[in-house]
Amino acid sequence: MNEKMWQNPLFKSAIKSEDVKMPEMLFGYLIGPFGALLSSGIFTSMLQKYLNEVLGLSNGFLTALPLISTIFIIIANLVVGQLIEKTKVLAGKARPWILLSAATLSIASILMFIVPFEGAAKMIWIAIAYNLYYSVAYPIYNTANATMVPVSTRDGKQRSALASLSNIAGLGVMGTGSMVFPILASNILKYDQSKWLMVMIFVAIITALTIILQYKFTRERVTEEDLRSDNKSGKELIKSASIGRQLKAVTSEKWWWIIIIFYLLFQWAGAIKNGSMTQFCEWVVGLDIVGGDWGIAQTILSIAGAVPMAAAVVIVMPMANRIGKAKTTFIFLVIGFIGGVIAGLFPENLVLVGIGVGLKCLGSSPACYLILAMLADVIDHIEYKTGLRTDGLTMSIYSSLMVAASPIGTAIFNGLLSASGFDPTIVFGEGVQTASAKMALSISYIWIETVCYGICALLILAFGVEKNLKAEQEEIKKRKGL
Repeated sequence: MNEKMWQNPLFKSAIKSEDVKMPEMLFGYLIGPFGALLSSGIFTSMLQKYLNEVLGLSNGFLTALPLISTIFIIIANLVVGQLIEKTKVLAGKARPWILLSAATLSIASILMFIVPFEGAAKMIWIAIAYNLYYSVAYPIYNTANATMVPVSTRDGKQRSALASLSNIAGLGVMGTGSMVFPILASNILKYDQSKWLMVMIFVAIITALTIILQYKFTRERVTEEDLRSDNKSGKELIKSASIGRQLKAVTSEKWWWIIIIFYLLFQWAGAIKNGSMTQFCEWVVGLDIVGGDWGIAQTILSIAGAVPMAAAVVIVMPMANRIGKAKTTFIFLVIGFIGGVIAGLFPENLVLVGIGVGLKCLGSSPACYLILAMLADVIDHIEYKTGLRTDGLTMSIYSSLMVAASPIGTAIFNGLLSASGFDPTIVFGEGVQTASAKMALSISYIWIETVCYGICALLILAFGVEKNLKAEQEEIKKRKGL
């Protein structure tokens, strides 16, 4: 990248403080990511409906497309991670890619809504547009955005705050996509493709503007350490390691494996739960108290989960600062496990399922809010042991797990339904599903995630990276002559 370009005042960060302060937190880690990920939140909730009902694409095509695309998505995340690792400019290693995504993410988010063809050409266009978004634009932004927490600061408390805000932004767009946008779609957009396009153009403009805002109001203090160290010595002390050396560094560290397996189970179980929620509400939970309306039941369960999770943010941060991230996460996961057992034992009782779901979501909150901070701690620990920064590789794997969880979870869920004898031709209110089908839905919506919470609680109990982290960070600075 052209070094002179990054010296231009237009491309310099507006953040000058050595400590993370409110403008950086607000614009760089909350508003910026919210706008950038808004299209993703809408797609998660509504893209299937748009492609299936507005464009008329078949279920077979829409099942195969995300599964096949997952291969390209994972490869893209790994490639972007290495590009980030090899980037060394005044703006940092991740921020230049965030700036690039202001164009790539906003443009890619509207291509699926243009559709100038019919027939087979339409499917080809959608397949290309889908992969331009999920296999090109989204990995560029998401991997770079995830990398920002570990390179922003070495201060553990500040990292936890930034990680929480970044994940709150992600949860916010999911809420917008699942609670707000469907109302717009059902009442105004309906089956008019031109209206969908106009709305997505508006979303794309918000995406571009908020990403630029994020770029201006962020700073990579850890990356700057390396640049200052190189300048002091007159040579490049911190060299980009090959992917082989990085892989050896991370895979030889037990705490890296603990947090990656933890996140894999957490995301995979959550994807299965989210994918099965609608049919669980249709066919399993009792609807007497909501007048037989499964949609109201789903809204109740959504609110039962969202409220405790949102409220938990005021508890999680002070608790994590006091007793540590791992212990906080363990305590809450135990609460979540208990909630899952309550819901699983009484799957037909809407009140008890709602209480159980509320406890489960409360229990998941530290894992959601603090995962990036815990990954950042592991990256620092690996740097202390090996001298290598592995931000790009670790965050590309993190992003791959997050993106791949949904199609893989959907495939597993569909497999469980198929094996249970679930009949998709039965219309709600005109028949019932078999007991085995209902059991498969309860397992998918409640028990898989509950069991995974128990396993994750045991894993995080063995996660001891925080114990000597401050001393290790000081030693890293000494080695760099800072």
